[in-house]
Amino acid sequence: MNAFEIIGGKKLKGEIQPQGAKNEALQIISAVLLTDQKVTISNIPDIKDVNKLIELLGDLGVTVERLSKDTYTFEAKNINLEFFQSDVFKSKGGSLRGSIMIVGPLLARFGKAAIPKPGGDKIGRRRLDTHFLGFEKLGAKFVYDSKKEFFNVDATNLQGAYILMDEASVTGTANIVMTAVMAKGTTTIYNAACEPYLQQLCKMLNRMGAKISGVGSNLLTIEGVTKLGGTEHRMLPDMIEIGSFIGLAAMTESEITIKNVCYAELGIIPEVFRKLGIKFELRGDDIFIPSQKHYVIESFIDGSMLTIADSPWPGFTPDLLSIVLVVATQAKGSVLIHQKMFESRLFFVDKLIDMGAQIILCDPHRATVNGINKQYKLRGISMTSPDIRAGVSLLIAALSAEGTSTIFNIEQIERGYQDIDTRLRALGAQIKRVDASSPSH
Repeated sequence: MNAFEIIGGKKLKGEIQPQGAKNEALQIISAVLLTDQKVTISNIPDIKDVNKLIELLGDLGVTVERLSKDTYTFEAKNINLEFFQSDVFKSKGGSLRGSIMIVGPLLARFGKAAIPKPGGDKIGRRRLDTHFLGFEKLGAKFVYDSKKEFFNVDATNLQGAYILMDEASVTGTANIVMTAVMAKGTTTIYNAACEPYLQQLCKMLNRMGAKISGVGSNLLTIEGVTKLGGTEHRMLPDMIEIGSFIGLAAMTESEITIKNVCYAELGIIPEVFRKLGIKFELRGDDIFIPSQKHYVIESFIDGSMLTIADSPWPGFTPDLLSIVLVVATQAKGSVLIHQKMFESRLFFVDKLIDMGAQIILCDPHRATVNGINKQYKLRGISMTSPDIRAGVSLLIAALSAEGTSTIFNIEQIERGYQDIDTRLRALGAQIKRVDASSPSH
């Protein structure tokens, strides 16, 4: 068990490069199963969830070659479908939420797949019904083996269909798109997710020979084709990291340049941080954040308190709400944070309250933050990270706090952020990895 020990309260300075987008990686890498030809993917983040998926593809028979730290080639020529029945798959597939993403491509190309019940973050009731309902509409049949907690899927005759999604799930849309690209006839997906991750997937599939139109909107039309070919693809930088680094700069009064952000794909994110009073400017494709002592939260035009809520893209991503909440604790002014899309993601605020933040948790979905305008710094404490996003928010709080903080369960952070401690040290942060099992902790 590792922990991070952080001595906070220092200004940071320098440049930081965001990693490739984790949420894009899981679907893009799964898509290599749709063709027997070589696919080259660059800007892949070196993180546990992604590496596990790459390993799983290797076990399935995909030839994987690592060309550099962030670039791989995949060739899914000889796939071993018997692997699904093995104990190795049951243990590996079950621990990785991303493993659901290989189902769509396998159904499309081979007409069958299997999955154990997936694991992943503890964020309330994340269901996979959207995926399954989509597969069923396209003609797949599910058999759930409750003893083994396993789904076997048969899809020998996939037909295009009209699918009205019950929720605009990114992974659900991606999986249905990958299943539909080789189904007979036309598939229409309405209420489709339209995140940049998904646009990237559709553009990549089109380069491979798919016929998907409506990319970037919530209405996708897919004309089935008989086969797909190889391609090259570069992943977008991770917008969650970019937002996290903007927040980090503001909290620690640091001058930071975030490199190569693909600004046009960030949507509303920069605007939300501006509403918190954070100043930054675009220099080429870099975001430059000057050191600023204070930032003032805007209020609505009628003077009422600002609300920041998450909603499906192009709304504000739920993954950055915990970052916004932390940053607001040191702002001047108040804000209501409303987490609509998941429950239990705000429970980490008790740690911030222990550190001296003024937050009222109204219910599992809403928290009011009264910014203290840096009248005093938060205090360092020991704490445990509940999930990926909260972990980074606590890390930012610790870096801005007076004194020493220890964050346990950092495996949760490292599932989503590569070499985060090394990259922060390059900015001057005092963060080190310690063995959490030693008596002093």
